[in-house]
Amino acid sequence: MYHEGNRALQDAFGSRALADRLEEKLRRDRFTEDDAAFVASLGFFFLATADADGRPDCSFKGGPPGFVRVAGPDLLVFPDYDGNGMFKSLGNLGVNPHVGLLFIAMGEAPKRLRVNGRAVVVRDDPLIGETPGAQLLVKVTPTDIFPNCPRYVPNMTLAAASPYIPAAGIPPVEPKWKVFEMFADVVPPRRR
Repeated sequence: MYHEGNRALQDAFGSRALADRLEEKLRRDRFTEDDAAFVASLGFFFLATADADGRPDCSFKGGPPGFVRVAGPDLLVFPDYDGNGMFKSLGNLGVNPHVGLLFIAMGEAPKRLRVNGRAVVVRDDPLIGETPGAQLLVKVTPTDIFPNCPRYVPNMTLAAASPYIPAAGIPPVEPKWKVFEMFADVVPPRRR
């Protein structure tokens, strides 16, 4: 789980033994039932990808609680919803399948879970039809799953869900920027 850059800093700060113990006791490559329940309880996560040259990109991904599913001990699935059309994260996956996902609960009992692994973008899968608003699916095979210390996670409560979250039987709400004069002539129609 560690490379020489990690090890150099661990040695400089005297934390190599702690890092090794954390890996030994907490790291796994299969999801637990608790992991699945935690992931399903959240309405967002952060996705880190990199292009073929290693240039990073980090994206916020949101949806209704349960939009990310642990579909098996070695499989996590999430939908791609209509967005700005740049496909920064998913485009990166076409040239570099390595991903990092960070799930955070920001309530009275803060919690964090990291998932590192390999991802593939799927266009034709029956699960797309079962996922309101999905235009693509991303399937992640984990290599490293581990909790993170939540000590710096703030206690925040959700004031209101985003009105843009897809829901079955409800027409999608288009963001206002898509009709701005500078974009209106190039915004493609929704695919689903």
